[in-house]
Amino acid sequence: MVSLGCPKNRVDTEVMLGLLIQAGYAVSGNPGEADVIIVNTCGFIEAAKQESIDTILEMAQYKQNGRCAVLLVTGCLTQRYLNALSQELPEVDGFLGVNDYPYIAEVLDALMAGRRVVGWDQRPCDLPMRSRALTTPFYTAYVKIAEGCDNRCSYCAIPDIRGPFRSRAPEDIMEECRSLASDGVREVVLIAQDTTRYGEDLAGKPLLADLLTALNAIEGLKWIRVLYCYPERITAALLDAFIRLPKVCRYLDIPIQHIDGNILKAMHRRTTPEQIRALLTGIRARNAGFALRTSLIAGFPGETQEQFDALCTFIQDYPFEHLGAFAFSPEEGTPAAKLSGAVPKRTRERRRNKLMQIQAAVVQRLNADLPGRVYEVLTEGYDEESGLYFGRSAAQAPEIDEKVFFSAPNGAEPGDFVRVRMTGSDGYDWLGEVTNEPSE
Repeated sequence: MVSLGCPKNRVDTEVMLGLLIQAGYAVSGNPGEADVIIVNTCGFIEAAKQESIDTILEMAQYKQNGRCAVLLVTGCLTQRYLNALSQELPEVDGFLGVNDYPYIAEVLDALMAGRRVVGWDQRPCDLPMRSRALTTPFYTAYVKIAEGCDNRCSYCAIPDIRGPFRSRAPEDIMEECRSLASDGVREVVLIAQDTTRYGEDLAGKPLLADLLTALNAIEGLKWIRVLYCYPERITAALLDAFIRLPKVCRYLDIPIQHIDGNILKAMHRRTTPEQIRALLTGIRARNAGFALRTSLIAGFPGETQEQFDALCTFIQDYPFEHLGAFAFSPEEGTPAAKLSGAVPKRTRERRRNKLMQIQAAVVQRLNADLPGRVYEVLTEGYDEESGLYFGRSAAQAPEIDEKVFFSAPNGAEPGDFVRVRMTGSDGYDWLGEVTNEPSE
């Protein structure tokens, strides 16, 4: 199984793997040894689509050079381009969209019997989360609390791919997290297209704070992390929950995309520049040690140099500990793809690179305050080259953020929590040493 794209895709992959293991399939880490190869694709932006196609073609070679009898392609790309892909990739034996995962064992039975499959059922349905086979390290797991999206940002095809927003029942999430904790998971990472909207479709109001309160009581869990928090739904009550609940990481992932009012309006975003600035000011004013992450789009149609310069100034005046910038990608079927004032691709890329250069300087400035501070760190492994252990603090999310590298004279095992006194930084990464001092 090859899983591409975001953590939400990763959870889908884990569900499929779990169902296949239950059906008697064994999982191989070597595609050359596999009878069946599955590529779970991403179709969010152009670069992701190209990576998916390249991976499919790479895996197709194992039908000639390995023992692969069946090549199956699943995920967002197939949901979006099912019929076109089936015609353009005859070397692929089957294609499934995002609603077909619960039938994966039946689909493979049909494929192994020689049938070509192009879609299966396609009606939205709940994933059987209890079947998951984790692909993350044993101490960390992603937990999907909702599926789909209704935000309809003008540049995004996710609502057309994943369907409308649908929250999972709180009791289902609680049961899954209890099970994960009993299996040794210490950190759960809550994900959805918009986690802050969780529960609106169930109770007519957001329930994320209530869910966090319930999860905080689960024995065995150490960290509860939340990703994809939309700025318009980060309320004082939600911030209070982050601060009040000891297991909830004070880490806010807030995708704002831009700071110019006209650009935000063209993006169909629901916040104004004034609201974004007020939110960030309010978060920092609490002095609660929040680490902030955001994502930005450079070169949106109509973006002038003046508007881009304002964005550059903004991320210096309102610094984020973590920031990802993307060059605008015009996606078929989205309103933004039809907007006038297209910014040349080279300019989009140059602006994206400029944002990341500014962010590197911002991080260097923030990291100057690190020496002497003590953080609790989740150990992830040992780096042979540097002779240092590495892991993450509560201020760093798995896979997307930097690491903490530290010395530990008595050693540390993956999954261990240790206190680390920071001594400096190396680029984005933090440097430190194990200590007995209390953490922040």
